[in-house]
Amino acid sequence: MTNTQVLDGLNLQWRPVAVAFMAAPPAGLPRVDRPLPAGCAYWKHASEGSSFYTTPEDHYGCTVGSFTHNVTLPEDKAKELESVVGTMVSLEYLSGDDVPGIPRRQEPMQIAAYAPLADAAFTPDVVIFRGNAKQLMLVSEAARSAGVFSSGDIMGRPACAMIPHTINTGGAVASFGCIGNRVYTELTDDEFYVSVPGSGLAGTLERLAVILNANKQLEAFHQARNV
Repeated sequence: MTNTQVLDGLNLQWRPVAVAFMAAPPAGLPRVDRPLPAGCAYWKHASEGSSFYTTPEDHYGCTVGSFTHNVTLPEDKAKELESVVGTMVSLEYLSGDDVPGIPRRQEPMQIAAYAPLADAAFTPDVVIFRGNAKQLMLVSEAARSAGVFSSGDIMGRPACAMIPHTINTGGAVASFGCIGNRVYTELTDDEFYVSVPGSGLAGTLERLAVILNANKQLEAFHQARNV
């Protein structure tokens, strides 16, 4: 069974997205045609079929996302980040103690590449799966079986922090997103994310084929008993 066939078994509405950070754009990959209001909006753009790269300037629209991706901000944007974080703290959405613990990429961002996983001509650092609870149950079971979701981490705000978390730890993570992400990506009330490290993708997809079959057989077993 090919990776495409395995992923088709999930019946995902949104295509999984490959994300990679690099020093220079991959050959033949165009720059995004317009800056979007948040880094997570690029996930949606890629899941709809676009392959592209972004520069640090393309991420200035969301200073919180810029922080998690380690984008070097100009002075006015750095002040905007301070103001946004200050507002979140004043609203008790964050506490001052939360901020230092927000995952952040270790290296300054130069280029970020995005593409639907099946179309990616680059090796992903992270693959983002978007779906409903049952679909991502299957992804998480496969990732756990592949040994990349052993901690079973579940994250909340900000949604973009799952990318550096996955890169920095080498482990998969689930994220319920955040209100900004739900606005910019039109994430529905019953959707969330699981991000898988690129290094663990092959093993996860291999195990996903097994997990899909096992769940099909077990569903029939439980339905036969539920009479």
